[in-house]
Amino acid sequence: MMRGTPLVPGEAVGEALVSSEPLSFWGGYDHRSGEIIDRRHPLAGQNAAGRVLILPYARGSSTTTAVLLEALRAGTAPAAILTTGTETFFALAAIVAGEMYQRAFPVVILQERDAAALRTGMRLRIDLDGTISVEAES
Repeated sequence: MMRGTPLVPGEAVGEALVSSEPLSFWGGYDHRSGEIIDRRHPLAGQNAAGRVLILPYARGSSTTTAVLLEALRAGTAPAAILTTGTETFFALAAIVAGEMYQRAFPVVILQERDAAALRTGMRLRIDLDGTISVEAES
């Protein structure tokens, strides 16, 4: 168990999808499917829909917010995003989604050492207070 700082509090459960590389959502994330389509990114071809996406930060500009909003509307957004920095574009997407669609996703800031301990495929639970638990596989 670890505790992060909730930038946008919320609860989520999902399989982790982890990268130590930032992602540009504009041209790197297909909001229609949830697939990471940036062919140079280590997660290329992976689907983040409904998963807990762990990235150090977003690469690029405010288009990250627009892409994530479209993904949430389409049902292809990550269940939560864990990051190692104060990522305003992730937070803005989650806050606006809560207002526009009454659906948001948690955004939690982790210490780098905690993020480094997470592995793709782990089943994670995120609580309102920023606690992240690894659930046993069933």
